[in-house]
Amino acid sequence: MLIGEVARRSGVSTRMLRHYESLGLVRPSGRTGSGYREYSGEDVRRIFHIESLRAMGLSLREIGRALDDPGFTPADLVDDLIRRTRERIAAETELLIQLDRVHATDPAGWEDVLQVLALLRALGSTSAGTRQRAALASVDEVPVEALAQAALGEGDPYVAGALRWALSRSGGGAALLAEGLGSPVAAVRERAVRALAEMPGREAATLLRDALVSPDAVVRGRAALTLGTRGEAAAIPVLVGMIVAGSNDTDAADALSVLAGDDAAADRIASLLVGRIGDGTTGQPARGRLTQALAGIPGATASRALADLVGDADRAVALTASYLLRLRGDG
Repeated sequence: MLIGEVARRSGVSTRMLRHYESLGLVRPSGRTGSGYREYSGEDVRRIFHIESLRAMGLSLREIGRALDDPGFTPADLVDDLIRRTRERIAAETELLIQLDRVHATDPAGWEDVLQVLALLRALGSTSAGTRQRAALASVDEVPVEALAQAALGEGDPYVAGALRWALSRSGGGAALLAEGLGSPVAAVRERAVRALAEMPGREAATLLRDALVSPDAVVRGRAALTLGTRGEAAAIPVLVGMIVAGSNDTDAADALSVLAGDDAAADRIASLLVGRIGDGTTGQPARGRLTQALAGIPGATASRALADLVGDADRAVALTASYLLRLRGDG
């Protein structure tokens, strides 16, 4: 088979076939009487093998090794191809994200495009100061999705604060923060809930309510403290649980006092606190914290509970209850 026919059948140009020959990848098995290259069926199969390996991303040098080296191990090469392909996909995915973010700003000209790209690069800088300056730039200049992604990954507390401030001004990014709440990384979950806690709007509030049942105690607690100070009664059980656990218990007690704004709410909260005090599984330190929390709860239910606790077998609880009664004018 002459070179022209091989080119037609294989789809490989005659120029590329000659290049393969110069590299020693495939050599025609013979020559005609006139000196033309003549390819055998085995030569053509080799050409197809070369093209298949090229399609996988192998270089011509790697293809030569794969076809001619008896000691060649395909598994190693495939592993390397997988790694390189993943790196390329990651790079292209990152580029696509950047392009989407630039497009979202609706740039009027190339100067706007370059400005957005500069800010995006700054958000990924190794310098905390540079990242902070980018976060504090105009909200209109930094895509909200970029701010949210940066906030989820930011470990510096000052930069993280600037990013949360920028997000709260933008009013967006809640969807990415919602994904962060489900991250397998605890630090990312905490950053997500902290950012949502500083964001206004219904979407952020809804996500915080959902976070009250998170399996992550830190996420539950941050959501409850935020919602509690906003007067949302759904946070009450989590806040009581925080006092029992001794996790931000002072802040949790303060939030409960905010929620105890009417007689019905005050009685409900006091009943929950008393129920945990009387729970036989509640340890001494937790009973003390629950007793102290009754100080911020007005109403008759809390006063009666403190009066009952004056005779508690735990002297520390009894003394605390007696002191609180005096402060309330009930002792």
